[in-house]
Amino acid sequence: MSIYVGNLSYSVTEDDLSKVFSEYGTVSRVQLPTDRETGRARGFGFVEMESSAAEDAAIAALDGAEWMGRAMKVNKARPREEKSSRGGGGGGNWDRGNRRY
Repeated sequence: MSIYVGNLSYSVTEDDLSKVFSEYGTVSRVQLPTDRETGRARGFGFVEMESSAAEDAAIAALDGAEWMGRAMKVNKARPREEKSSRGGGGGGNWDRGNRRY
C-alpha cells in the first residue's frame, strides 16, 4: 500500500520526503509526479513504506502537519481510476438540428 502526500511545496525533493517519512519506519519508495510540459513538481507525491505499522504511524503523525510552510495532507493512496476510452460527450444526436437539407 502506498501513502498519498498532498499540498507539498513545489520545491520538495524525493530525498526531502524520504527523510521526513523515515522517522516512522523504513521508506522503500518515493514518487513525486511532475508536469509533462514544465517538468515542475505537481504538489503531491506517494511514499511506500516497508510495514503497514510504519505507514499508519506516519499518516497519524503527518496528516495536517506543517512542513516547508504548508499543511500536508497525508492518507492511504486510493487506486487510480480507469479512464474511459471515450472522450466525454453526450452520446448520439449531437448534431440534431444543425443540419440544413
